[in-house]
Amino acid sequence: MWEQISAELSSGGGPPFVIIAVRIIGTIVFCGMIGYERELHKNSAGLRTNILVGIAAAAFALITLTMLDTPMAGDDVQADPLRLVEAVTNGVAFLAAGIIVFSKGEVRGLTTGASLWISASIGLAVGLGYWSIAAMVTLVGVFVLIVLRQAQIAVGLKDENE
Repeated sequence: MWEQISAELSSGGGPPFVIIAVRIIGTIVFCGMIGYERELHKNSAGLRTNILVGIAAAAFALITLTMLDTPMAGDDVQADPLRLVEAVTNGVAFLAAGIIVFSKGEVRGLTTGASLWISASIGLAVGLGYWSIAAMVTLVGVFVLIVLRQAQIAVGLKDENE
């Protein structure tokens, strides 16, 4: 019985536990940067939501890598990375659509919805081990959310309270 439990908990393929932990922690840090900015402006999808979306995307990537590396996969299994990207994109699109509202002639929540998409892409990149892509997307995302917001306020395109 203990052998079965040990076998179940041991790495049956895929990335080692340390790599999984590092990728999940990296996802928390990167997506946390995006979510923190959203939290500062009291948006409906802030720190926790962006981190959870990123972790979910990273988990799907890690599950896919593990499935492709397990003995049960066999020789007949072929990888189609587009399916993973499509699945994550469809799930996040559902969440983002729920955040975007049309009220009093104005569309609100577009940037927050887009932040969920970017968090999902970051989680997917980290989960697959594409650290440079994840880091660059995080930096550009934070730049867009913070610096361009301030530029919009400076030129009068946006009110500081929005």
